[in-house]
Parts: sequence; structure tokens; C-alpha cells
Amino acid sequence: MGAGTGSPGRRGGAPTGQHLSVPVGVYPGSFDPLTTAHLAIADAAVERFGLDRLDLTLSRVALAKDAAEQSSVEERVAAIERVGRHRPVQARVTDAQLLADIAAGYDVCVIGADKWHQLHDLAFYGGDAAARDDALERLPILAVAPRHGSPDPPLGPGVVLLDVDPVLGGVSSSAVRAGRDEWRA
Repeated sequence: MGAGTGSPGRRGGAPTGQHLSVPVGVYPGSFDPLTTAHLAIADAAVERFGLDRLDLTLSRVALAKDAAEQSSVEERVAAIERVGRHRPVQARVTDAQLLADIAAGYDVCVIGADKWHQLHDLAFYGGDAAARDDALERLPILAVAPRHGSPDPPLGPGVVLLDVDPVLGGVSSSAVRAGRDEWRA
């Protein structure tokens, strides 16, 4: 993305509303725990892009997350593998932290609208606007899921809003950890 433009740089793709055909996507997240919203977002991305596979990718040391408060990576991978028996999703673990690094080599990257705004936050790039702009430029097509409390990103080439039931926009892993077990996948 160009500096401060909020629009994608080298990302291509068809105009919003057209079906894009891409084989493999990545959905980075902590998935702690995996929720019904995560699955609905994954399903929407697979359908929208005709994905052969969607890798739900966990970072061993996620940015802006307290590792001491998280379930083990193995527990989270096991949950993803359970649902992967019935969907074209699989678990992947990485040491990468930045979304641009996690998404390298993929055709589409699935994120929530809250992550869209974090992508532009200089705090994640050591305050370096050039580093942020470089990372944004390297991203593949972004498939963004609406999220309560986060405005939708500007749409255009390389940024697509996923069609997800608005009811799921308030589902969160934090709420599941606080007792909303009906939202656990």
C-alpha cells in the first residue's frame, strides 16, 4: 500500500463483487479458543475465493498477546485439526509475527476488521512508517471479516469484505474464555 493511502499497492484481483479464483489462503490468528465466528469466516473465505485450502496459522509468539495467558499452541492446533476433518482448513504454526510475513506466498489473507486497523498502526513497526508501508505492500489480497466495534476498511482492488452473518461480528475468543461456551467451535 502506498504511504498513508489505505489502498493496496501491488495486490491485484478483480473488482469488488467479482469472484476471484485463488487456490490457497492464510487466516492468521491466535484462535484461543477457536470460535463459531472463526469457522464462519473461514467458510466465507473458502466460498468467496474458491480456495483449495485455508491455513489457520498461529504464531508461536503472537504480537500484542500475552503468551502466559494463552492455551498451548498444541491445544489450539488440535482444535483446528478437529474441524479440518470437515473443511478445507488446516493448522499451521509459524515463528513469523507480522501479517505480511505470515501471508508471504499465499494468494489471499483472511483478517478481521480489527486487524485491518492494526496493520496500519505504527506501533507494530517500531514507529517506522517506511517499514509499515513495505509490509503493507507485500500483502496478498485481503479478505476482511466485519467486526463489531471496528469500521469496515476501504474496499478496492486487493481488499474484499467477506459476507459473514452480522450476528457473528460480536463473537470473540475473549468472551468464550469468560464463559460464552456456546461460541466455542
